[in-house]
Amino acid sequence: MLRGLYTAAAGMIAEQRRHDTVTNNVANLNTPGYKGTSSVNRAFPEMLLSAMGGANPPSGTIGKLNTGVFAEENLMNLGQGDMVETARSQDMALVSDILVNGRTFDASGKFVAANGEVTYQPQAFFTVRNGDGEQRYTRDGSFRTIADGTLVTADGMQVLGSDGQPIRVTASWDNVAVTADGRLVDNQTQQPLDGDPQLMLTEVVNPNLLVREGDGKFRYAGDPGGIRLVQQGERVEIRQGFLERSNVDASQSMVDMMSALRAYEANQKIVQYYDRSLDKAVNEVGKV
Repeated sequence: MLRGLYTAAAGMIAEQRRHDTVTNNVANLNTPGYKGTSSVNRAFPEMLLSAMGGANPPSGTIGKLNTGVFAEENLMNLGQGDMVETARSQDMALVSDILVNGRTFDASGKFVAANGEVTYQPQAFFTVRNGDGEQRYTRDGSFRTIADGTLVTADGMQVLGSDGQPIRVTASWDNVAVTADGRLVDNQTQQPLDGDPQLMLTEVVNPNLLVREGDGKFRYAGDPGGIRLVQQGERVEIRQGFLERSNVDASQSMVDMMSALRAYEANQKIVQYYDRSLDKAVNEVGKV
């Protein structure tokens, strides 16, 4: 009898994780460049039920029984978010639609070949440097400058140029234009600024190997060959004066939240039922 109690309790924990994931998405609806996540649940190993008992037990099996569920992982949706215009010269949005051998990717950025081989759509990111000198990647282009003209993120990480050094602009940003490929030029003459600075755009071949670190930053945890600079001619461009909005679907998130809540309540009632059954077994049946 306790098996059902454990199964219901596992379901409650899994639905709580699912609810937490959805509420985190909703909390970041207005976070620039935020990529939504979805909780993936997995059943515990199944048990095979066999026909047993009797003088001549029948052969064969009855079926399978799942013994619970657990929240295995959270998967990111790296789809393109909508563009919102800010008219602020230091705001930049990335539009990324990189093709791979003409393959057509679905809404989740995945292509499954006839032989089952899976290819994920590469994604482009701004490249920044944290306080420990390590590179991180982000789609949040709400940049600003500090006193020495260095371009930094909202939380102070340095924005890197194509030479691997921080971008520094001593001129007024009102006179700076950013081209589609990330070059910084004079807004009037369209001539490159001193040093011909260009933003470093990094292409991650398999974005599922990115690890979320918070504040819209990602760390790459795969093979070094899986990241490279965005090549000229690829379908990646920067739009100055825009920000990429979160790709979270608010309506779907509310549906998922209510679904998780109802499933949690259903498992909770099963736990309460087992509690009453055990109480009766111990305090009433046990007296006989």
